[in-house]
Amino acid sequence: MLLYMSNATQEGASMSLHSVSVAGVVVRDDGRILVIRRADNGAWEAPGGVLELDERPEDGACREVLEETGIKVDAVRLTGVYKNMTRGIVALVFLCRPIGGEERTSSESVAVQWFTPEEIESHMTEAYSVRVLDALGSGAPQVRAHDGRQLLGGTHIPKAS
Repeated sequence: MLLYMSNATQEGASMSLHSVSVAGVVVRDDGRILVIRRADNGAWEAPGGVLELDERPEDGACREVLEETGIKVDAVRLTGVYKNMTRGIVALVFLCRPIGGEERTSSESVAVQWFTPEEIESHMTEAYSVRVLDALGSGAPQVRAHDGRQLLGGTHIPKAS
């Protein structure tokens, strides 16, 4: 059977496509959080990337952390869902605990460091620091929208404790 889509239908279909990414907020026993300085834009962020078609979200987060930092982790729980409204990217963020490995950079990271919660707030843009701060909380997963830099819709941002 041949399926025909009009130009209007094709445009509507492409408007509904999203990319799904995953990230891991890795917290050590001393409360420090694993971050990378991205090679492509120099921004500090929690390690993460595109979820592959054949993997579960939590497995993808663990893979991305290992690839970008050299640190092996276990995913503990989903802490938030974040949509970049400008780029159509939906990110699933997991709290993770380190279980091995050694810090190293990769083709995607030019620096790997362990930040305090206060350093997260001062070194990251709002759209990415909120992911870490949400993960440090004990509540239900957050659902937030942003434009790539700032949260949209007057969302309350948690403070580091």
